[in-house]
Amino acid sequence: MLQLNYENYETILVKKFENKTVEIILNRPQKLNSMTDLFFTEIGHAFEQFNNDTQINAILLWAEGKLFTAGLDLQEASSTSSNDDSLPPALQNLQLYKHIKKWQSNITAISNCKKPVVAAIHSHCIGGGVDLITACDFRFCSADATFSIKETKLGIVADLGTLQRITRVVGPGMARELAFTAESISSQRALSCGLVNQVFGDKETLLKHSRAIVNAIAQNSPLVVQGTKIVLNYADEHSVSDGLEQVALWNSAFLRSDDLNEAFMSFFEKRNPKFKNTL
Repeated sequence: MLQLNYENYETILVKKFENKTVEIILNRPQKLNSMTDLFFTEIGHAFEQFNNDTQINAILLWAEGKLFTAGLDLQEASSTSSNDDSLPPALQNLQLYKHIKKWQSNITAISNCKKPVVAAIHSHCIGGGVDLITACDFRFCSADATFSIKETKLGIVADLGTLQRITRVVGPGMARELAFTAESISSQRALSCGLVNQVFGDKETLLKHSRAIVNAIAQNSPLVVQGTKIVLNYADEHSVSDGLEQVALWNSAFLRSDDLNEAFMSFFEKRNPKFKNTL
């Protein structure tokens, strides 16, 4: 079995900081950050690791190179999806199903991560890149960014999470336009439809702002921030009444914490709080 450590990933780079943030960086610039099977394995492993790391409170996702990602590595994917004639069709189909489910779980590790995840996108974000960023909590981009659900032009129904997540982000009409046409949209149109929260002039400014936001999140109570993400994720999938019941139960269990006392004490003592509770 492949043994992974974030210090020796091949397709992504991980940087941990003393402010309890971590940056996960797509790092195949010579291949336009195209997404291979190893990439999916490493990205899933990274988010599972930092989900359980009490020294990490918030995560920033960005990419090295001239674009964010060209999407799926089509050369590798074509060999993966080719038929093994030594197997009966049913087993060939089962193998493909298991492969898709593995990649889905690798991307879902991002949305399942208790820690808030912010994506900073520059230049082109194509196909599988949209699967990646829609699994994040929110997104910023540079002015040169473009976004496209390219699978329709490639004869594939997008199957790694975009179609399941993007409607909640941009609304049904925009989601269907993007998915049906496979056309690219600009950073300004992405801003107007809610795909990104803010647009910055260049990549340097984008990363500076994104790091400041991630740092601000990391300074809040991790117990409360992570609980808030869990409550928001639950609300996305349930009715308002179910969500209210869940948050009432949540606060009944977690409200009385050291962090609550610290928040009150720091307010009255006019100092920055020092939170220590986490999930």
